Amino acid sequence: MKLIAAVDKNWGIGKDNDLLFHIKEDMRFFKEKTVGNVIIVGRKTLESFPASKPLPDRKNIVITRDTDYKCDDCIIVHSTDELFEVIKNYKENVYVCGGAEIYSLLLPYCDTAYITKVDAIADAQKFMPNLDEFDGWKLDTDGETQTNGKYNFKFCTYKNELQ
Repeated sequence: MKLIAAVDKNWGIGKDNDLLFHIKEDMRFFKEKTVGNVIIVGRKTLESFPASKPLPDRKNIVITRDTDYKCDDCIIVHSTDELFEVIKNYKENVYVCGGAEIYSLLLPYCDTAYITKVDAIADAQKFMPNLDEFDGWKLDTDGETQTNGKYNFKFCTYKNELQ
């Protein structure tokens, strides 16, 4: 599995069930990586998508503790055991796409993390583990700094050396 996220300087990822940043280059990067593949999200993350609908052109898997939760065009799972049973049937890449609890839960099972680092500190309520300090993770590619006029950001790739 792979992980994909955009973070601020403190590894913040969201506030009020929304992204901290809406950077079109990051959205394009996310789409390029995930279209035609499998994404794993938590229920709250799915509900933050436009119209609370699954993302198109991807197989959307939602992991939730709510055993009554239903969503058209999604596969619903309630545990990591159930998740791993489902994803073993796919040959496509599998991307962990949030939120914070899902990142923390599935990080040990990921071999690669695609992190868009935004050179800003936002008023985040949700964070993911800081891979610069997380045991077993190493920065593999430190992307070139880009700007969109409002934010400086770069695309970084981390590798899990324990995988």
